[in-house]
Amino acid sequence: MASVLQVVLLVGLVAAHALAAAVMTRFFRLQLETDWGTAIYAVTLVPIVLLVSTLVFTGPFGIGVDLGSSGAVFAILVFIPGALGAAVDFLYVEPPEEYELPDVES
Repeated sequence: MASVLQVVLLVGLVAAHALAAAVMTRFFRLQLETDWGTAIYAVTLVPIVLLVSTLVFTGPFGIGVDLGSSGAVFAILVFIPGALGAAVDFLYVEPPEEYELPDVES
């Protein structure tokens, strides 16, 4: 049976993963010139980083509850936060083209 602390830590890890996915997606949108580049990096690199983070936090640190299968772990700790983070960046944050930056004179 999962304790309250384990559930809270799992929810905190999901929230941290969603924040990390949103920040990484935003970084890709700002740095890359093409929409396809952003999409490819968001689909490949973000899940890899989230998977490594999941392995680190749930392995040696023992954070979270036993979810039963590796598919459930992947869905709850990698897929859902990755999709949520990308959705937050694409839907709720202004596109990089809409920002007006000051002219820098050297």
